[in-house]
Amino acid sequence: MTRHLLFLTGTRADFGKLEPLAVAARDAGHRVTFFVTGMHLLDRYGLTVNEVRRVDGVTVHEFLNQRPGDPQDVILAKTVMGFSDYVTENRPDLIVIHGDRIEALAASLVAATNYIRSAHVEGGEVSGTIDEMFRHCNSKLCASHFVSSDAAARRVMALGEPEETIHVIGSPELDFHSRPSGVTLDEVRARYAIPFPDYGIAVFHPVTSEQDTIGAQAADMFGALEASGRSFVVIAPNNDPGSEAIFAVLDRLPKDRFRVLPSMRFAHFSELMKNAACMVGNSSAGVREAPFLGLPSLDVGSRQTNRAAAPSVVSCAAGDRATILDFLATRWGKRAEPHQGFGQGSAADRFVAVLARPEFWQRSLQKAFRD
Repeated sequence: MTRHLLFLTGTRADFGKLEPLAVAARDAGHRVTFFVTGMHLLDRYGLTVNEVRRVDGVTVHEFLNQRPGDPQDVILAKTVMGFSDYVTENRPDLIVIHGDRIEALAASLVAATNYIRSAHVEGGEVSGTIDEMFRHCNSKLCASHFVSSDAAARRVMALGEPEETIHVIGSPELDFHSRPSGVTLDEVRARYAIPFPDYGIAVFHPVTSEQDTIGAQAADMFGALEASGRSFVVIAPNNDPGSEAIFAVLDRLPKDRFRVLPSMRFAHFSELMKNAACMVGNSSAGVREAPFLGLPSLDVGSRQTNRAAAPSVVSCAAGDRATILDFLATRWGKRAEPHQGFGQGSAADRFVAVLARPEFWQRSLQKAFRD
């Protein structure tokens, strides 16, 4: 039976995880719509709605949910209003959300209060910041769960969710990284004007609970990268509170060794990672995609605390210059054994297999805590 699946995406990061699932659902015969909001519609972050528009055979609805400087609670309220209006007029059979962003929380609230079936992707994970609270809230609000690991499944069950509603599929973005990107490194370097052949990747996002110190943390980390003498492709931070302080640091970096980009096409970013010498910062890509690709990574600060334990990942504080410099001196360009703690690149197939089960659609939306 053909169903209408509505995927909410607010950032370039969650789109990379939702796209493989949406494409697989489309290919299985389902009707697919993307509700696009958040960073996707902001020029400063690369207007990544264009990435969503490139997906064939799906419907795209765009909703501007914020102005620069809006606090998180205001963004939440605006998104609830806009998303509620949309689902009232276009009632989907299933709303699919990802992770821990404020837009995802808005969608899960709307789904729960309107008794629309919902699925949460990558619940049950820990990070040590306010994002983790949002993630667990989404798990409690959503009807079904598509998690990345057995450990995540156990945590969702610890929240009182029934085991039969939890499906371990792995991390969906690994589906993309597990196959050829479709572009060459030369094409990537030409498109994004990357002048150096030997490079690391650096990404440093705000931590909402550390707004007062995040600028100093960024200055410490990028100061160490500059002192190393290495060259880096830097992807701009997301739009969480504190991003302005990070942008101020990025603006001061020497342009001959730091190529700062607002965003990249996913295929191009995948190829960039596959050929990088290392990854540094606090992006989830450093503790998930990098280990899967055997790319050595340095996890800096608290944003990904307890998220993963791959042997190729080294962790340190932003101000720990000695560890940062040692990592860049000893791990630069040294590939590790690929780590499959978050799956083998088959999440989309597992996702559509669950959707094909009649019991998935028949389960009651009246939730009860399962001890």
